[in-house]
Amino acid sequence: MGSSVPVATAPPIRVGLIGFGFVSKTFHVPLLQATPGYRITAVSSSRAPDVVAMLPGVDVVADPKALTMHTEIDLVVIASPNDTHAPLAEAVMRAGRNVVVDKPFTITVEEARHLATVAKESNVLLSVFQNRRWDSDFLTIQDAIRKDLLGKVVVFESRIDRYRPEVRERWREIPGPGAGLLYDLGPHLIDQTLLLFGIPDSVQATLAGQRRGARTDDFFQLVLSYGKMVATLQAGSLVSGGSARFSVHGDRASLVKQKPDIEEDQLRAGVIPGAAEWGHDPDDAVLYDGTTGQARTIKAARGDQRGYYVALREALNRRAPNPVTPQQGATVMAIIEAAIRSDANGCRVVADITEEEREAWMTT
Repeated sequence: MGSSVPVATAPPIRVGLIGFGFVSKTFHVPLLQATPGYRITAVSSSRAPDVVAMLPGVDVVADPKALTMHTEIDLVVIASPNDTHAPLAEAVMRAGRNVVVDKPFTITVEEARHLATVAKESNVLLSVFQNRRWDSDFLTIQDAIRKDLLGKVVVFESRIDRYRPEVRERWREIPGPGAGLLYDLGPHLIDQTLLLFGIPDSVQATLAGQRRGARTDDFFQLVLSYGKMVATLQAGSLVSGGSARFSVHGDRASLVKQKPDIEEDQLRAGVIPGAAEWGHDPDDAVLYDGTTGQARTIKAARGDQRGYYVALREALNRRAPNPVTPQQGATVMAIIEAAIRSDANGCRVVADITEEEREAWMTT
């Protein structure tokens, strides 16, 4: 996907943000501002000076429930601590507002299914923020698989490895519902894998707290079985380098994408989404031919995480389907719950997934 963003023709979608921490400031605000068809009108945060400095002129309220009743809002984006996602999303929908919930969608699959029901009852759109469907690394791999460059895929490896040896005093690293690396990065890796291959037959997982002083999991490895095909999803906090973002092996060729998408780094550095350099990935993938052993370069796709908000805008204007449905979000939570049970019991687990959730992946 390139960086060409269709121009909106309908009135701007008025957006309220709940939460103004790293995720809102780094992702939601710049992506919304750079996507035609949106206008941020209100923010719920206890950090009013931070909000005003970045978004002068918007209304700031301390109580997130007060934001749900704001008269100048069509869409609420929830980017608050994980354990608040479900109750806040329900309150917003009961007030008749459309909702985007950052990952993880909820803490439990039961909460996710309840929210899907509330969305139907309230006749509102409920969507899960999965911006990394539009990452350059994933788009490169997805395109190669769709073009059958590897033959039948037998091994799929997806990793987000980092070197962050210090345990920080933040809610993601303090024991509690939704804390830990599996809830933080697992939704991205699981969602991408489900897009490529659908629902796995079983899940086997290992979770660990490897850093000195770790109080939550800071490493996970999930093995998803698809008959004879195996998908391994992994994230760690003590990896100094050397691991590939993706390694995919088929019965004709192998494909390796070494480095990850650069958009998060660009956003941190203040690059405006849509700028000339936006999403340009300098790290091409390498395809290894199984018969000849020869290697050739596969040009990396251009990433553009605005793609989520473009697709959402079209859905809100009834021109396209919801880009990430609550049923898809619930499936991801079912895989996470299966992984937690697998780690606790030391065995493979079949995820509890409904027929409606299975069908949600058949149209992607």
